[in-house]
Amino acid sequence: MTARAGEVFETGRAVSDVEALLVAPVPTAGPTTDGTEVEGDPATGEWTATSGAGFRIVPLWESGDLVGVYGPEWNEAEEAAEEQLARLVAELDRRWGAHRRVSMRVPLFRKQAGEPMPALFQALCDADCYGDLTVWGPLSADPRWIAVSVNQSDGDAPMIMTAAVSDRPITELDDQPIT
Repeated sequence: MTARAGEVFETGRAVSDVEALLVAPVPTAGPTTDGTEVEGDPATGEWTATSGAGFRIVPLWESGDLVGVYGPEWNEAEEAAEEQLARLVAELDRRWGAHRRVSMRVPLFRKQAGEPMPALFQALCDADCYGDLTVWGPLSADPRWIAVSVNQSDGDAPMIMTAAVSDRPITELDDQPIT
């Protein structure tokens, strides 16, 4: 699924990846790219990034294959992914101060209903990244917001930890659709 498949999670590497994302350029306009077609690994086609107007999303880590993993083993895999995210969040809190949570509940419902939403949230939904976001910002002189999350797109899919940078505030969406 991602170019991070098979890598062992390392908090220090994840922090470095997030810090690099914070200073990397983001498109100011234009359509959202599909990471597998435009920004995929040339050898494997696996997802490496998704970019759109004002944002970029990258995978930080992908768990092992969970096909046929059920019950306690599946719970252990989920808990391990959440613990890795918690270690990353703790280190980023230490660097940038307290984070805030942004729920993906409204974007999920909007996607299911075919309702419009901001491009960053649409791209997260299109990539099946429905994990609630842990957000810091604004950071840096040219304000940037950083978000990290972990989730699984379905019962057999691996857990995927992602990071997003945005030059626009990442805030909770209202229950009312954009018109």
